[in-house]
Amino acid sequence: MRMSSDTQKRRKPQQLRGEQRMAAMLDAAAAVFAESGFDAATMTAIAERSGSSIGALYQYFPNKLTLARALREQYGEDMAQRWSGLTTDAAHLSVNALADRVFDLMIGFFDEHPAYFALLNATLGYQRSADARQRLRAQFGAVLRQKNPEMEEEEALRTANVALQIVKGLNPLYAQASAAERRKLVAEFKLALQAYLKIRLHKSSAG
Repeated sequence: MRMSSDTQKRRKPQQLRGEQRMAAMLDAAAAVFAESGFDAATMTAIAERSGSSIGALYQYFPNKLTLARALREQYGEDMAQRWSGLTTDAAHLSVNALADRVFDLMIGFFDEHPAYFALLNATLGYQRSADARQRLRAQFGAVLRQKNPEMEEEEALRTANVALQIVKGLNPLYAQASAAERRKLVAEFKLALQAYLKIRLHKSSAG
C-alpha cells in the first residue's frame, strides 16, 4: 500500500522515551476522538490531553489524519491478535460458544477502543489494505476448518467472508444504540451467526 506524504513525514521515535511520548499522544488522540468525534477534534486539544506542546505533537504527527491512521493501524494489529487467540481455542468450542466468542471478542474490542466508532466512518483518505482483510478471512477460515476438517479451503474462506459480514453488520447499529439496546442487538446477531455456522458446518445441535 502506497503511503501518503504526511505519513512518510511522520517523525519516528528513536529511543524508549520517544516511543512513550508517541504512545501518550496516540492515547490522547483516541480520548479526544471518542469524546468530540473526528471532525471536531483539534490538534490543540490532543496536545493538551497528552501533556505535550503543540510543536512536539506536530513533530510526530503533522496533522490529525496521521494520528487517526496510526490509531487505525494499532486497532488492526490488536484485532489480529484477538483473532489469533480464537483460532487456538476454536477446536474445543461448540458452534454456539464459537459465535458467542466472536461477538464477545468484538465487544471487548469496542469497549477498549472507544475511538473506533469515531474513526470508522471518518474520511481518512485511505482504505484498509486488502492484505489485512484477507488475513482476517484466512484466520476465520482456519477456525472453521478446525470445526469441520472436511471443509475445503475455498469453501471455508467463502463461509468466513459471509460470517464476517454478519459480524460487521453489528457495527453501525451498535454505535448508535443505548447500552440496553446494545445487549439486545448483540444477542440477535449471535443468533444469526449461530444459525449460519450450524448450517455451513453441518452442526444440527447447539453442542
